[in-house]
Amino acid sequence: MNEELVNKIKANPKYQELVSKRTSFALKLGIFVLVMFYAYILTIAFNPSIMGMKTGDGVMTIGFPIGAAIIIISFFTTLIYVKRANGEFEDLTNAIKEDVKDEL
Repeated sequence: MNEELVNKIKANPKYQELVSKRTSFALKLGIFVLVMFYAYILTIAFNPSIMGMKTGDGVMTIGFPIGAAIIIISFFTTLIYVKRANGEFEDLTNAIKEDVKDEL
């Protein structure tokens, strides 16, 4: 790829919008997931009795469903990102390609 094409793509307002939106969205989702994971681990580390509480009359502790919920929520955050990447972000990428296709 030549330098002129790279500079034209970087100067495109749609490219700047794409980078800004994608970075912001990925950071928000990433921070959300990391806070969940670290809160779970720090709770286990500093107050394990909370996660060791029994649920009802059974032998399962409250830590297991919370851990499973974290994994499920992480899965859904990935699905949310993929849906947006294949929708809005892909549309912006295609618009950028259309803008610079004459340069190729």
